[in-house]
Amino acid sequence: MRPNSTRRSTLRLPDLLRKDLDVVFCGINPGLSAARAGHHFSSPNNRFWRVLYRAGFTPHLIRPENDSTILQFGCGLTAAVERPTVSASELTSHEFREAAGELERKLRRYRPRYLAFLGKPAFAAIFRKGSVNWGQQFMRFGGAEVWVLPNPSGLNRAFSLEELVSTYRDLRTASKRTHLELR
Repeated sequence: MRPNSTRRSTLRLPDLLRKDLDVVFCGINPGLSAARAGHHFSSPNNRFWRVLYRAGFTPHLIRPENDSTILQFGCGLTAAVERPTVSASELTSHEFREAAGELERKLRRYRPRYLAFLGKPAFAAIFRKGSVNWGQQFMRFGGAEVWVLPNPSGLNRAFSLEELVSTYRDLRTASKRTHLELR
């Protein structure tokens, strides 16, 4: 066990999942502040909730303390690695690969149509890919179609809010199109 990790190892942020969701957004891992608050994407600098609203996944802006309402809109939340950290850079490739089996079991159990990795690190480590493109991955994992979207963290300044909204809207458009095709 790592120094000072005993207390952190018991801190968890529960998934927000139910059966047959349209999209499950898969973060890299919970931020320590989010795990302490008990709500996903609780940092005021995180753009996740604004991006989801502006991309059309939710009809209104969800506040982090109301994160569970995302289920009403056919979306769920999980993380590739459950261990909360201050920074995702604290995680190892081994932790991602070790967590892959549990993530796949969740997907098979809950059967979402899409899995959207938020950022490239988890996807790259789990699937041992050196290079990853944004967007649809043309593969399935746990039965779900896989997408890789930019991480909405306030630390990710490589993407403006509008660029994030645009990439997330691509998934929203694909999920609506597929949903209509299923009718």
